[in-house]
Amino acid sequence: MIGLGTQDTLGEAEEFVDKYGTKSFTMLWDESFESWTAFNVSSQPTAILFAADGHPIQGWQGPFPESEVLVLAAESG
Repeated sequence: MIGLGTQDTLGEAEEFVDKYGTKSFTMLWDESFESWTAFNVSSQPTAILFAADGHPIQGWQGPFPESEVLVLAAESG
């Protein structure tokens, strides 16, 4: 899992990581919003599940169903 911060400032993103304990996965920072354009993200939260080969399997705007993510991840191998 990779988190991608784009809004606010890098300092605020670091505070978010400290506050919510997201150190169990990698957080990246993109102040340019180029990543949003590349992945067709229009709002937060957004989640995208990628296959091991890098192609997107499914995307969600807003909350995403953990059980569906687990099933799709298992099916993609």
